[in-house]
Amino acid sequence: MVRSSNMIACDIGAESGRCMLGSFYGDTLSLREVYRFTNGPIRVNERLYWDILRLFSEVKDGLAKAVQDFGEIKAFGLDTWGVDFALLDAYGELLGNPFHYRDSQTEGMLEEAFLRVPREDIFRRTGIQFMRLNTLYQLLALKIRKSPMLPLAETFLTIPDLFNYWLTGIKLCEYTNASSTQCLSVDTGDWDFTLLEMMDIPTKIFPEIIQPGTVIGDLLPYITDEVNITNLPIIAVATHDNASAVASVPTTSECYLCSGTWSVVGSEINNPIINQKTLHFNFTNEGGVCGTTSIFKNVVGLWIIQECRRTWASEGKSLTYDEICVLAAEAPPFTAIIDPDAVEFLNPGNMPKRIKDYCRRTNQQVPEDIGCIARTVFESLALKYRWCFERLEEILGHPIISIQIVGGGSQNKLLNQFVANAINRPVIAGPSEATTLGNLLMQMLALGHISSLSEGREIISHSFQTQSYHPEETEEWDDSYPLLLERLGSVLLG
Repeated sequence: MVRSSNMIACDIGAESGRCMLGSFYGDTLSLREVYRFTNGPIRVNERLYWDILRLFSEVKDGLAKAVQDFGEIKAFGLDTWGVDFALLDAYGELLGNPFHYRDSQTEGMLEEAFLRVPREDIFRRTGIQFMRLNTLYQLLALKIRKSPMLPLAETFLTIPDLFNYWLTGIKLCEYTNASSTQCLSVDTGDWDFTLLEMMDIPTKIFPEIIQPGTVIGDLLPYITDEVNITNLPIIAVATHDNASAVASVPTTSECYLCSGTWSVVGSEINNPIINQKTLHFNFTNEGGVCGTTSIFKNVVGLWIIQECRRTWASEGKSLTYDEICVLAAEAPPFTAIIDPDAVEFLNPGNMPKRIKDYCRRTNQQVPEDIGCIARTVFESLALKYRWCFERLEEILGHPIISIQIVGGGSQNKLLNQFVANAINRPVIAGPSEATTLGNLLMQMLALGHISSLSEGREIISHSFQTQSYHPEETEEWDDSYPLLLERLGSVLLG
């Protein structure tokens, strides 16, 4: 029995990052926020980048504060968003700032890729959904643009692998995040060098892949001096934030919704599902922890509200997310329905104007005030989740009884209720810190504090409360659902 063990989980999302202290007492786990910092894209001329050096400095500052405030730390694990990457030269130094996945360089890259390898073949080889922001198309864009970085590159690292390299000096790629790149073979779990060669992407740059729960190495000496710690093992957790979130979801929840900047509607399965349905509905099979696979569909998520909030703040209307939800709850229902994944909502910009323009273009009533705009987004998200939920049932071949919402978005009570209404199923919301908890779970496995994934999930289940929501006014939602289907178009309806 472990008396007490303190670990640090660093979770960096598209809008913010934080370092959380996880304290394990043998049969319970507690969380405490240590340090929080902002994140977001940096535009330079026509390009969109991540401020990667500042982010690494924030990681070290968070670790230093944890040591200062809590003393001995047993381990450290880090997760981030997927698909983005860095290229290093022969000296292990950055060749350039990592691009943000919303950068415009990937426009048209899906079509360019299909000229080299048919869409069906790419899916059969990788099992990954098609989004232009995927790593495969970012690399292809560099090739087509004749970027000088690719010929000079010696090593490819995804963003969390880059941070782990800077922490330990060891260049490796962790499996769950590597699986998000669409560069992995679904059959072997290793890089698909044949596919990469067909895309004319150099294969020598891809390092060894390791499984989540691997101890990468110890913190480099210069960082131990900076943060005032004698020694610290750095653990490769499920470094893709979605995989970490899913790791914390109880096995009794057959369907999960990871709700945040991106939303993910999916299920944990034992083996990838590669067939015409998953291809047609553009679902993905990504690597999970302990030999599992996650089959899911990405939805753009609360990104739209985040961008609306930024625009409103620039106009002198600074609102918290709770205040936005209050205004949305007071607004009339179903003013208009948007497809949250429409191309006009992908990139940063004046999102309220884009929503209004979308509604005019689709001959709908235009939401004018903050409450109406926010309610339009929340209702549209809930209906899009329903579409994903129904397609997931088709792929799995059986009905799903309930859905569990995890992640930061699970704190949005209005959206949680909308999801229950739209899907007409009970919703369990929480834990809100699912990504951090999944991160800590893999640290606990690596340290030998627990012996299995199921044991860790059981500890999380009784350590953190959840809230239940039951369907209400489902007829209104059923009447509005065809409006979403009109927005999606017949190609997606099956």
